Amino acid sequence: MRRVTNAEIEARLGVEPGWTERRTGIAERRFAAPDEALSDIAVKAGDMALERAGIDRRAVGLVVLATSTPDHLLPPSAPLVAHRLGATGAGAIDLAGACGGFLYALTFADGFVRQAGAPALVIAANILSRRLNLDDPVSAVLFGDGAGAALLVPQERQTAGVRGVHLTSDGSAYDLIKIPAGGSRTPFVDGLGPDAALMHIRDGRAVFTRAVKIMTDAAHKALAQAGLVIDDIDYFVPHQANARIIAAAQRQLGVPDGKMLSSVALYANSSGGDNPAHAVACGGAAPLPAGRANPDVGCGRGFDRRRRGLRDLAPARFSKQPYGECAEKYTASPFPPQFRPNRSLHALKATMRKPSSGLRDADIAVWKPRRGSSTWY
Repeated sequence: MRRVTNAEIEARLGVEPGWTERRTGIAERRFAAPDEALSDIAVKAGDMALERAGIDRRAVGLVVLATSTPDHLLPPSAPLVAHRLGATGAGAIDLAGACGGFLYALTFADGFVRQAGAPALVIAANILSRRLNLDDPVSAVLFGDGAGAALLVPQERQTAGVRGVHLTSDGSAYDLIKIPAGGSRTPFVDGLGPDAALMHIRDGRAVFTRAVKIMTDAAHKALAQAGLVIDDIDYFVPHQANARIIAAAQRQLGVPDGKMLSSVALYANSSGGDNPAHAVACGGAAPLPAGRANPDVGCGRGFDRRRRGLRDLAPARFSKQPYGECAEKYTASPFPPQFRPNRSLHALKATMRKPSSGLRDADIAVWKPRRGSSTWY
């Protein structure tokens, strides 16, 4: 992973220094190396999760890879990732879902663990830098590359795992963010423009408005389903869309500054890959503290709305692959000062100018760890 600062992108775009951070709260991001494929960073994330859990890799029954940027359209990347991780014999499947991919995958994996009684490894990873038009100021500054993973294992206690889930979607917003070519609607053919395989954001204001509404609505419903209110929450861990969306959702939900966590300034938005990885960036190598309630909220492409309530889970241990040296530095629990809360959130609260965002669905999860359990690594 290469650290890419705003200065590098702003020089290419020809905008004044500081323009990106004022609009998005993002100061830098990570781009994969030229020789790194999606499966490479997914394997690194999965390997860290499995090492931390300390289980026999041959016992893993399922590997779910949430990604919008697989190695190839065919074959799927998940079987290769499972093979390289030593999860021999495990089922393996790719799952799309863009920014909501991790939570969709986690919901799917939780059902498998309950049904099959075998561990499931969930990996979310994206290499978005190869789908960015770096000459487009709307999208070039928002995204980075990253991967994260979580391991779910069987638990006899009935209160463990996912306690509630709600899935819905709004296809009327289907094309607000898209990559035009490469699917059956517009296959790759001679004569396509050079940007046909790159990300396009049609209406940043519409994305912002929908994202904030979906995030706040889903948060209220998830908290109610889990039997919690905002005052019960120790930390609010939003999906890292951009600081403008996070600040607006925080304001509407009434989350105090001291409970809001964000790493978007340092790592930007890696779509579904930032859900598990953000937990590591904020918490270092240590698990989330037992007995705390921490809602995870996000928004992403497709305007699929999800809310998921997780209660009484073990302290969560995530891989930290995309965050490299920063996550390694801040291993003290519960969270380093850099993410408590993000400095850019405060700056943006006073300058809520025209929004521009690259995310669209709402992911919401609420978990409350219980001491002494081993449900979710």
